Amino acid sequence: MAGGKGQVQGHQLRFTVLGPVRAWRGEQQLATGAPQQRALLAALLLRGGRTATAPELVDALWGEDPPDAAIAALRTYASRLRKVFGPDSQVLASESGGYAIRIGMGALDLDAAEHLAAEAEKAQHSGDRPKARNLIAQALNLWDGEPLAGLQGPYAETQRIRLSEWRLSLIETRLSLDLELGHHAEAVSELTALTAAHPLRERLRELLMLALYRSGRQAEALAVYADTRRLLAEDLGVDPCPELSELQQRILQADAELAVPTTASADLGTRAAFVRPAQLPATVADFTGRAAFIDELSDQLATTEGHVMAVSAVAGIGGVGKTTLAVHVAHAARRHFPDGQLYVDLQGAGPVVADPHAVLGAFLRALGIMDSAIPDSLDERAALYRSTLDGHRVLALLDNARDAAQVRPLLPGTAGCAALITSRNRMVDLESAHLVDLDVMSPEEALDLFTRIVGEERVSAERDSAMDVVAACGFLPLAIRIAASRLASRRTWTLSVLARKLGDERRRLVELRAGDLAVEATFELGYGQLEPAQARAFRLLALADGPDISLAAAAVVLDMDVDEAEELIESLVDASLLESAAPSRYRYHDLVRLYARDRAERDELPPEERGAALARLLDFYLATAAQVYAIERPGDRLVDHLAPTKRPGLTFADHDAALDWLFTEADCLLACAQQSAHGDTLRRAADLLAAATDLAESGANARRYEAVAQHISEAAQQVGDLQAEGRARFFLAKACTLAGRYAQADEEAKVAVVVGMAAEDPVPVGRASVQRAIIALGQKRLADAEAHALRAIDAYRADGDLPCEGSALCNLSRVHLETNRIASAVEIARQGVDIYESLGRTLRLANAKYALGVALTRAARTTEALDQLTEALAIFRESRQPLWEGMAHQRLAEAYLASQRPAQAASHAEQALALRGIGGEWRRAILLTVLGKALMGIGQSGRAEACWREALSLHEQVGMPEADEVRRLLTPAAVA
Repeated sequence: MAGGKGQVQGHQLRFTVLGPVRAWRGEQQLATGAPQQRALLAALLLRGGRTATAPELVDALWGEDPPDAAIAALRTYASRLRKVFGPDSQVLASESGGYAIRIGMGALDLDAAEHLAAEAEKAQHSGDRPKARNLIAQALNLWDGEPLAGLQGPYAETQRIRLSEWRLSLIETRLSLDLELGHHAEAVSELTALTAAHPLRERLRELLMLALYRSGRQAEALAVYADTRRLLAEDLGVDPCPELSELQQRILQADAELAVPTTASADLGTRAAFVRPAQLPATVADFTGRAAFIDELSDQLATTEGHVMAVSAVAGIGGVGKTTLAVHVAHAARRHFPDGQLYVDLQGAGPVVADPHAVLGAFLRALGIMDSAIPDSLDERAALYRSTLDGHRVLALLDNARDAAQVRPLLPGTAGCAALITSRNRMVDLESAHLVDLDVMSPEEALDLFTRIVGEERVSAERDSAMDVVAACGFLPLAIRIAASRLASRRTWTLSVLARKLGDERRRLVELRAGDLAVEATFELGYGQLEPAQARAFRLLALADGPDISLAAAAVVLDMDVDEAEELIESLVDASLLESAAPSRYRYHDLVRLYARDRAERDELPPEERGAALARLLDFYLATAAQVYAIERPGDRLVDHLAPTKRPGLTFADHDAALDWLFTEADCLLACAQQSAHGDTLRRAADLLAAATDLAESGANARRYEAVAQHISEAAQQVGDLQAEGRARFFLAKACTLAGRYAQADEEAKVAVVVGMAAEDPVPVGRASVQRAIIALGQKRLADAEAHALRAIDAYRADGDLPCEGSALCNLSRVHLETNRIASAVEIARQGVDIYESLGRTLRLANAKYALGVALTRAARTTEALDQLTEALAIFRESRQPLWEGMAHQRLAEAYLASQRPAQAASHAEQALALRGIGGEWRRAILLTVLGKALMGIGQSGRAEACWREALSLHEQVGMPEADEVRRLLTPAAVA
């Protein structure tokens, strides 16, 4: 610390030594003079307020060869510093023939960093690893380059080494915490660069091995050890430290404790905290009856005490109370599952069930696994899920399942854990499951539930009428709850009034039956009380297939202004017929949606009005998505070729607001496109897919986008709509290309061009030709690629579509590169950049700069290439395009390799790999190849070989020609 109690404090002054030695008063930097004067300032600051004698300072500044007038020079420097400090000159004190600087706590950056590091250590010891990690990161952020930068002298050099070593130690601690917190994929890039800069530092190698292993890259982790052993033997004649050797053995044995960050890691001396989920919905306060079922299920869940996995599946008709019972039992069993409870609604009764792939992603995130560490495939996610739960006792409540196939990947599979499942279907094919069939309530239980909600006083006065009410509800808990809640909120009604209403056959079904019809009877109670406008809204809003609906979209469906629609919709929320999923977003319970749709078909609502409501919604989504597309791609003529809409859609204040809307509405947009793929809305459905193309390119919604494109393509083909088919096939081809399935993509794009030409539609002709050029490039069919690119340019010029012409030029540039026409490749790419620069900073400009950067790399103009690619990367990030972000990292890695900077190349390759699952296996293979070259350049040949072997395996799986290059890299001469 540079100051202390009772010492003179300069509150306005602050100083830095973790970089250039500087002084500040407030926000004004002070001129601290020549290097030797700053060296005196640093020497005094680093003594923590203690007095330094004149001989000590002379030795610090000049060492063994001081000038004759050294003491006089010290006095001069001190005098000048006091003048610089001005009104705070007293902080530099003269004492006992020496000097001291005394300042307040926090006025020196080193003091602040030491304080943050000490607080981080306390947080780490108390088990608060996220806080510890953030505090260390704050301390590291105080560094501004090399400590004591530019200063000479023995003291400055000694302190510079000390401070640099301390910084490296802090980085190691922060990275260790990163691994404990599940950030292993992100850490690999930094650790790769650090091991290149500090090749003999075994702690960094240890952390890199663990990060790679936890990222699913076991072969590379072992290769790091091999590289380290070789390097230590060659340079120092020693073996790796015991900790490193033990870690290698544990990796060889696939030690389960190393696999996830939430288990003990003896090698690292820490234990990462298990993230304890508590996701159970609240249990109802008036839960009634079901004692036998509670005992049966509770006994089953308690068997986990004997270290087995319990699976119980509760089946029954809609509205019978499966979820309520399961939640009640789960809460009662929490003591048996101290490590947490997971919950998910699997939407088994809806038109689109929850995807186990997405559910596992949500579960893993809830358990503390970072997005970057979550695998892409379903099997890998399920395996990581089971590994994460290993050694813990967690209950998974899987509500509203469709069938056993949906549930199987979500079962913990670990002794001590349990799964409690509800479904309308009896899961006789779910292995080892304890099946429970839940029937309607007994009359006594039904009356008890009714009484708890309505109140004992009202029921006791009209007990017979109360029994009539619960009988009319078919003894279904949900029906009873709705009827009782309505009566409880209407103090002027008597039970006999409610009984008469329910006795009216116009108010309920003639006969209550098992299955969904019983659920209809339940919702009949609420629906029958609605005003005509409410009933119409209830029916119409249920028609859309999306998981929920925004207020703006709902207003369009209802054909009214937003304020009027909000008032009407909120009244349905009050009636418990609609749920408020989030501010200005609404959703149906899946059974309520089915009932509302049935009412829409049976009531007076004609089919024409139902179709018109969905057409209005399609128009709204299409018009708004087209505006987002136009903001992202100004001048692109695609929007001019989209089907006209009767509604203008939303407008956006800026680029970010437009993208926020698109990605928030992604599921609803794609559901609307699929639902509209028929009749006179088919073409607009295809156009909605076109306008929402960013959902595919971002990678976030690529699978769903591809499925919808396939559906629309097949629907158009069946009815012979060439325009819709050509467009849908192109976007299907694009989705397949992004997934790395080139053969399927090329076939779809080929048909899209033919169909587009037959329909005289420029949209697929130009775009699918570009796509075929991209595919042919990837497959090294260079003559075909050039022909396709030229055809696309002609099509775009004929259509007057300048931005798309720029895109085709960029792809033609890549063809010229592959055929060694380097100069023309640069020139053609620059034409594309010029086109997009005239249109502003857009996503397409990033694409053009990317192409130009690639061409400049091949032209050995790497400085220019790095500038172009760095700018492209920034725009891709702004535009939320992780696929293109990863590709830009790859090209930056290649440019750094070309400029003989392999450490930076490895860093960018690792950052691209951290975007897991983006671009398919072919893209991953390309990245591994580039990473291997970079690793070879920094002396990590074993790890490089491991990367190449994995790349070769991937290339061989998909039959790509790049396999030949990787085989050459793996020859003994290349690896040596």
